[in-house]
Amino acid sequence: ALGARIVPDTPQAGLNAALAHGAARVRSERPAAPLAALNADLPALRPAELARVLAAAAAFPRAFVADAAGIGTTLLSAAPGAELLPAFGTASRARHAASGAAELPLDGVDSVRQDVDTGDDLRAALFLGVGPYTAKAATGLLTLD
Repeated sequence: ALGARIVPDTPQAGLNAALAHGAARVRSERPAAPLAALNADLPALRPAELARVLAAAAAFPRAFVADAAGIGTTLLSAAPGAELLPAFGTASRARHAASGAAELPLDGVDSVRQDVDTGDDLRAALFLGVGPYTAKAATGLLTLD
């Protein structure tokens, strides 16, 4: 209903190649559409915060949001006519900045920044508030003192 489509991972060369492939597919079918790649490990994500980030990103050819740790990237966007150029992975914040993407230093978008790579990250996401399935799955995984 929202226009989402599954694209086969024909490059089979990892996350960045898959994102570049998907972006190229979108551009071939909808060249005037903006693009965004959003991490899947954002269990506290709030729609209003994501909307703020996407609105801010629209002011730049390419933009990104650093993760809560300040090392990685949780969202990368590209305006119509700009390439996505994904460089996710360890220290992706520095790579995305070096590639010319603008960092979005927005306050109040903690749910967009809080990815989950460690137990402490999961605790932080739980503190922000997660859905019932994530909360149930987290039960027993952590000691929540």
